[in-house]
Amino acid sequence: MKKTFKEIIKSFGIVFGDIGTSPIYTLSVVFLTLKQSPENILGVLSLIVWTLILVVTLEYAWLAMSLSKKGEGGTIVLREILIPLLKSGRHVTFFSILAFIGVSLLVGDGVITPAISILSAVEGLTLIPGLESLPQWTLIVVAGIIAIFLFSVQKKGASKVANTFGPIMVVWFSVLAIFGVISIISAPQVLLSLSPLYAISFILHNGLIGFFVLSEVILCATGGEALYADMGHLGRKPILQAWAIVFVVLVTNYLGQGAFLLMHPDTKNILFTMFFSLTGHFYIILLILSIIATIIASQAMISGLFSIVYQGITTRIIPMFKVEFTSSELRSQVYIQFVNWTMLVAVLFIMITFKKSANLASAYGLAVTGDMLITSIFMLTIFYQKKNYIKAGFSILILFVDAIFLLSNSYKIPHGGYWSIVIAIFPFLLILLFTNGQRLLYSSMRPMMLSKFLAKYNEVYATMSKIAGTGLFFAMGGAKVSPYIVNTMFINNIIYEDNIFVSIIRSENPTGVEYYFKDDLAEGLRVFEIRMGYMEFVNIESILSKAGIHCKAIFYGLEHINTSNILWKIFSGIKRLIPTFDEFYDLPQQKLHGVITKVHL
Repeated sequence: MKKTFKEIIKSFGIVFGDIGTSPIYTLSVVFLTLKQSPENILGVLSLIVWTLILVVTLEYAWLAMSLSKKGEGGTIVLREILIPLLKSGRHVTFFSILAFIGVSLLVGDGVITPAISILSAVEGLTLIPGLESLPQWTLIVVAGIIAIFLFSVQKKGASKVANTFGPIMVVWFSVLAIFGVISIISAPQVLLSLSPLYAISFILHNGLIGFFVLSEVILCATGGEALYADMGHLGRKPILQAWAIVFVVLVTNYLGQGAFLLMHPDTKNILFTMFFSLTGHFYIILLILSIIATIIASQAMISGLFSIVYQGITTRIIPMFKVEFTSSELRSQVYIQFVNWTMLVAVLFIMITFKKSANLASAYGLAVTGDMLITSIFMLTIFYQKKNYIKAGFSILILFVDAIFLLSNSYKIPHGGYWSIVIAIFPFLLILLFTNGQRLLYSSMRPMMLSKFLAKYNEVYATMSKIAGTGLFFAMGGAKVSPYIVNTMFINNIIYEDNIFVSIIRSENPTGVEYYFKDDLAEGLRVFEIRMGYMEFVNIESILSKAGIHCKAIFYGLEHINTSNILWKIFSGIKRLIPTFDEFYDLPQQKLHGVITKVHL
């Protein structure tokens, strides 16, 4: 029980920072242009409540989180679940590209989330007496410093961060609930908005304007995707238990803001004005708390993005960026330096470009609704393929809702929304270039068929002098042998008395490691196979030692790409910049021999 409670507190810090700070700006953004009439207030509140029910609770907490693989979630996990169920190669290609788009949109969302969250909280400084005329550039500088601090502490790990952030978020959610209840007491009629009839009436009476209001209403659900993406950090159960609490808190606070708006028409910065009117000089304490909460909001997105990128690395759709593991208990808690600092630069750029959180709101939501729609498409297809028609039926409803939200956000494209698309294009093109480049690279290397290799090997092994001891050769596995092994053994005449092909095979499951010797291929030629989940990272040197393998030398292949094609030159540059095979797996340097194969693309 104590452990479960601790995990729930941790999930507040890791998972719910983003959605937990949406009350800072959601209603304020909605009523920037919308008339603050009682009918509109009740209608918008009803839309927010039912968005949280349908998009977050139904789509992510129930449907998506039921599709995890050994506790892992995310777009790539959905792809790994679906592909074995598909029979058509065209369908595999379609859903693979769809998954690539989903991952890329998450990157775009991951850049805008910290920018709007931190800026919106810092702008609360202008409510402090004497600071009303604080220049916007000062607010941007303060927000930028906070962002730099946030990204600088990422290397400490999500678990360590959550130990600090979790209790702070408990205080934040308590404040949201308390102030929500106080305001509801002053205008209890807002409780009527719990009925979906008010949401339906608002849409029917406001027509096109009501449709476009949905693009701002969805801001209340941003961060909902973190429930699914962050499953590997803490597990499904504590996240669901925490969401039950967070859901009640968010609904209470949104209703409280609506009540305050009914009592104080024309209020602009609703949450902070409500804080200020109820606390007076103590407002500064709540402002500091809100700024800390927005830092945590950004943390939720960053940790989820690290998980998604790592899944992409291990499933070989993203280059092997250097990965550092920040928890000895959970291997899914990772830090990726390249992603971290690239995101920081992008976040600072977005802050400087948009200047105000209200301007950012005009761009926010497009990427996240696109990712939500892709998730619903995957869910519908998977449930249909598995003949789970009840969940497939609910997935159709969610698909319709997500499509409506995405269409309503489409008007944001010329008003800054294009930036989320521009940001998403970079990882999408990287994934396409890397996957296609790797495919072309392997086909161009012309590996030797195993049967032909064995015939040559038996002849050479029987006639040539051999090096005493054991030599390891990292191999692809299967019916083909890498060119570097062929060149090493047959051209350079390097053959040991005991030669072992080591194959690392990623399984369809996210976790689990097993290793064993297979049947000998020939005299003096053995095969050692390491099978591991696509979220696992193993100490290969330790595994070899446990298996009783003590080698003199370890050989692995490197490619030198020769090309005149600009795309493959970029691909070649990426290959040179990322860690090599031995660096990624931290193999013992004193035994390593990298064998270069020249390849023309």
